[in-house]
Amino acid sequence: MKKETVQPAKYLTGGLELPGDKSISHRYAMLAGLAEGTSELRHFSAAADCHSTLDCMRALGAEVKIDKDTVQVTGSGVRGLKSSWRALDAGNSGTTMRLLAGILAGQAFTSKLTGDESLQKRPMGRVIGPLREMGADIRGREDNFAPLEIRGSRLKAMHYMMPMASAQVKSAVLLAGLFADGVTSVTEPAGTRDHTELALEEFGAQIEKDGRTVRIHGLGSGNGSGKLIAKPLDVPGDLSSAVFFIAAASVLPDSNLLIHNVGLNPTRTAILDLFASMGASIQMLGLKSSQGELVGDLSVKGSSLKGGAIAGRQIPLLIDELPMLAALGPYTEEGIEIRDAAELRVKESDRIAALAENLRRMGATVEERPDGLKVAGRRAGKLRGAEIEPRGDHRIAMAFAVAALGAEGNTVIRNSDCAGVSFPKFFEELNRMADR
Repeated sequence: MKKETVQPAKYLTGGLELPGDKSISHRYAMLAGLAEGTSELRHFSAAADCHSTLDCMRALGAEVKIDKDTVQVTGSGVRGLKSSWRALDAGNSGTTMRLLAGILAGQAFTSKLTGDESLQKRPMGRVIGPLREMGADIRGREDNFAPLEIRGSRLKAMHYMMPMASAQVKSAVLLAGLFADGVTSVTEPAGTRDHTELALEEFGAQIEKDGRTVRIHGLGSGNGSGKLIAKPLDVPGDLSSAVFFIAAASVLPDSNLLIHNVGLNPTRTAILDLFASMGASIQMLGLKSSQGELVGDLSVKGSSLKGGAIAGRQIPLLIDELPMLAALGPYTEEGIEIRDAAELRVKESDRIAALAENLRRMGATVEERPDGLKVAGRRAGKLRGAEIEPRGDHRIAMAFAVAALGAEGNTVIRNSDCAGVSFPKFFEELNRMADR
């Protein structure tokens, strides 16, 4: 396994083009595979997770051609998918497995969905339950874990009141709703990212929104065209990847970065609001709308962060960014406290345990809790370089690479290539922008 040594830096400077947004890339690839014709997806994510989705769509009969960061997907329509002779491998991608379960539930064949060791430990019951309510026949290990066997069946429309906020569960139900008779609706207890709804509209599905309720008309329900239409689409830069560089600039006060072409969908920008409330210097420039998504540049300058508590309704909106925020805790005035985030225990790793363990290795004062952790601020002392065990989790590896920039001495990130799950060139870009 590869190791990466991260040296302390004085500041970060320069311009940065991020990889394509993972969430949007997943959804475009799946819907392009259900559309009639060829969709050209430009600036498609380089993340291994998104290429797992492409592999699954190819196995289901879509034609996929990849040329650098441009992907062409040719579909044969919503009823054009074919049974795969082998199990569909989602790799490390929970998004691939949960969203594809919604699509496969409405097919006329049986599919098996599997993934790597980490993914097979992540809960799938939250998707299995509502899909069964729609008439799907889904079986999993202990009725909660992959591999999943999905026997496609005729689905019935329903209204689903989500017990907890989850964009992936909402998306799985809406995608299954494409194949149901009538109108399927989902009501969320709190707002989550809406990339699925926007992408469905782009491809021609009939979507209605009313507060926290989203409705989709089944393609056989007599509304709309009854099909999805292929189209050329541009994927914006990944805001979740930008977070690591925003944090790095904040750790190093003389930093000056310009991050280009970032997806700034309002359902994703809670992290920017939080950074601003903590004292970060971030400016949005050149905002424009592209295919329903808001896109712009971010100017980030070094600053001093206050810190604070993150809890309650903030958690679903910040779930991917919490590892970076926790690792930033020792550089803030008040430290960082995370509550109500037990979901972190069942991500690519037990992120709460991984954060606590590695922060302590670097000399931080940490209180680990069942649903979060409390990390002391800079008055507790300066971090020191250490050997970091990311537990195969891309966000843990990247978070501690950023924390290492302001530490005393070098830090070694074990299994550093796990960052490739979302950002294959992360360390290369970090080193390019760091002045030592």
